[in-house]
Amino acid sequence: MNSGPLREVPGGVELHVWAQPGASTSEIVDLMGEALKVRIAAPAWEGRANAELLAFLAKALAIPKSQVALVRGAKARAKTVFIRGLTVEEVAKRLGLA
Repeated sequence: MNSGPLREVPGGVELHVWAQPGASTSEIVDLMGEALKVRIAAPAWEGRANAELLAFLAKALAIPKSQVALVRGAKARAKTVFIRGLTVEEVAKRLGLA
């Protein structure tokens, strides 16, 4: 099942994110087209924003950081994150998208 920024893939879910680094706090903003807009409280420098994004998503989803990985967009604002072990429905509910 696919739902907006979420796509079910073998082993978990892909989440399409539009990241806005350099914010004062990390927070989910809203949907932006087919992506989830997320403000990141880290600069886009030496992977800091990517690390903060993954840590923020793991905390928001209440899962270990090891279950969240960046699969595309390391140097872009448009990113794809793989979330292992959850369904689209679980991710949507935990992120307040359901």
